[in-house]
Amino acid sequence: MKMYYDEDVNTDALEGKTIAVIGYGSQGRAQSRNMADSGANVIVGVRENGSSWNLVQEDGMTVKTIEDAAKEADIIHILLPDEIQEKVYNEQIAPYVEAGNTISFSHGYNIHFELIKPGEDVNVVMFAPKGPGSMVRRTYEEGFGIPGLVAVEQDATGDALQLALGMAKACGLTKAGVLETTFKEETETDLFGEQTVLCGGITELINAGFTTLVEAGYQPEIAYFETCHEVKLIVDLIYEKGFAGMWHDVSNTAEYGGLTRGKKVITDEAKEGMKETLKQIQDGTFKKEWADEYATDGANLKEMRAAEGKKEIEIVGERLRKACGLQKDD
Repeated sequence: MKMYYDEDVNTDALEGKTIAVIGYGSQGRAQSRNMADSGANVIVGVRENGSSWNLVQEDGMTVKTIEDAAKEADIIHILLPDEIQEKVYNEQIAPYVEAGNTISFSHGYNIHFELIKPGEDVNVVMFAPKGPGSMVRRTYEEGFGIPGLVAVEQDATGDALQLALGMAKACGLTKAGVLETTFKEETETDLFGEQTVLCGGITELINAGFTTLVEAGYQPEIAYFETCHEVKLIVDLIYEKGFAGMWHDVSNTAEYGGLTRGKKVITDEAKEGMKETLKQIQDGTFKKEWADEYATDGANLKEMRAAEGKKEIEIVGERLRKACGLQKDD
């Protein structure tokens, strides 16, 4: 394991460099503002007169079209959704990339799966905060940061790692620590984590627990509290103290019950499903499936999204969150 902290990073590599952040979503807005506040020369490239154009200006950042930002930049940091990066890069960025430039990302998807293929005369790097944009910005403003990753896929100028680390430091990540990885490792583990645990796995687990209780005749509101609401409390404990710290802080009854029953739920069959999911990420099956889905304008995704909103746990949860003051009316 190689970790980098503030004292390990010299930001001289960024001197005289213009960083163009392409995209102003959650990560684009947070990262560009952090780097600018740290003294880096940052411009933001977005679609002219698009939804983000005025917001960039309101935040006091310099806004340009994607093409103009790419022309002006030494470092082009692409923070667009995975599914549109290839098209935007080929049509609006690639024509203006010059030898010695740096192409940067916060997720390795398009490089690892060879959807974007920069020339050999440019750097290809990544620095990736391990948290949402809102937390990237909030922790920076609090004088700290969140952990992150750094990787170099292509080092054309000899200082690609220093450039990536310089941006990570300007974003506040080296205050918490930045772990060196590869584009392959970051991409495959990130997709796996999202699909099997963080997004896919946890929602299926919560819903299965909720429906089991409701089908057994318990009040859906009680079922929601026990299987969904308290998940955040447990995850916060694990985040701060690890598994052992969490077990220490819950009751002995909860500890014994969890340790003796958990494997009856997450069985070897569940792990086999995880292995198959990882295999489909590694062999490109998921990449092709997602590309085919995007080509249909997300038809299946829209159907699944609508179905999720109709689940009983969502209806009950919204009612309870509002009743407890946790969710406000739009």
